[in-house]
Amino acid sequence: MEYEDQNVQIGKHLHEERYPRDKKNVSILNTINVDFVKTGDEVVIHEIKKSKKMEKAHEYQLYFYLDFLRRHGVEAKGEINYPLLRRTQSLELNDDIINELEQIYEEIHEIVTGPLPPVEKKKICKKCAYYEFCFGDEGDDI
Repeated sequence: MEYEDQNVQIGKHLHEERYPRDKKNVSILNTINVDFVKTGDEVVIHEIKKSKKMEKAHEYQLYFYLDFLRRHGVEAKGEINYPLLRRTQSLELNDDIINELEQIYEEIHEIVTGPLPPVEKKKICKKCAYYEFCFGDEGDDI
């Protein structure tokens, strides 16, 4: 589903073209996939975003990856690469972020174990990589 989404395909093409020397799509413990990893004195994981806008969601995706690695004994830093903006945002975990992530994990657990909310179809839905999860095979009748 997500891998077939046009936006995902554009993002893959972009990071293959802009970062040709780096090993891409690194799977870690068959649980998370990062765009690429650089190692040396420290481990730096990279996420590449095709967006022309820097978003909080991008940061929290990377924070989640860093926390996942931390929980498995790997201290790492992260960078979000925005090739269309020619910008890079560096991120590191700290106690405040870890506490915030713990709260987010608890909220996610409550949502997952609670009753299913009603699905509301919006215009933005047809561009979402997860459209089929909400609406199945209904087509684009929005």
